Amino acid sequence: MTLSINKLNALTVDVEDYFHVAAFEQQITPADWQHMTPRVDRNTRVLLDQFDRNNAKATFFFLGWVAERFPDLVKEVQRRGHEVASHGFSHTRVHQQTQAEFRDDVVKAKDILEQLTGEAVIGYRAPSFSINKQSEWAFEILKDIGHVYSSSTYPIKHDLYGVPDWPQQPYMRPEGIWEIPMPTLTMLGRQLPIAGGGYFRLMPYWLSSKLISKFLSEDRMPYMFYFHPWEVDPEQPRVEGAGQKSKFRHYVNLDKMEHKLDRLLTQFNWGSLGQVYQQTLKNL
Repeated sequence: MTLSINKLNALTVDVEDYFHVAAFEQQITPADWQHMTPRVDRNTRVLLDQFDRNNAKATFFFLGWVAERFPDLVKEVQRRGHEVASHGFSHTRVHQQTQAEFRDDVVKAKDILEQLTGEAVIGYRAPSFSINKQSEWAFEILKDIGHVYSSSTYPIKHDLYGVPDWPQQPYMRPEGIWEIPMPTLTMLGRQLPIAGGGYFRLMPYWLSSKLISKFLSEDRMPYMFYFHPWEVDPEQPRVEGAGQKSKFRHYVNLDKMEHKLDRLLTQFNWGSLGQVYQQTLKNL
């Protein structure tokens, strides 16, 4: 238990709004976004205050669409000492784009963020962890435009994403870019997802805490947690017409998330990906 408390772990936030999520892409198209009432600015600022109270730093993977509309939010995240990284511009899954479309998307997002921060944006996370065996070409493009690391893969079996036989530890890709996958825990011959998001909202806190502590006691690498600003917003509008599975995944325990986060932030130590992997990234 001493190891799990003292080790610096990576806290990450995918900065997107409730209407950007893949679960609702059949009900809400990108053309609809401009007509929606954004809640991401308010929700992200709630998180910033919560992180301040718990002395936690994080990496914020900004959707370029959000950064373009809320430039002061990007600057505030930077001002409070967090890392600004890219989530692409349009929240289109990588394997649904051509290579040219993907390049345009990530270049646009990176340029917006760098103009706002005045710093190089070295990190990237694909929407819905959507770099897979059909889109490995994305790593070469990310490296070519100046990203140092990606956190775009989840080595589990899932109906929306995941490549179970890809590495479970951070590794240098052949293209010359680091990939930092979401953490899993191998139990009974299966790789279990323990990285946060909907799984964290669904499970009782004691179980999440036990799984994270087990990961840290068995693994020499830090743990990484992720979630979205809309997950602390139980008052968000409900999307009509979505399937029961999608609605359950999105709305389950939203009212409990902020309190559970406080417990998580208190129990473990948290820093940005840049801080956690500082020596590794510096040696590139």
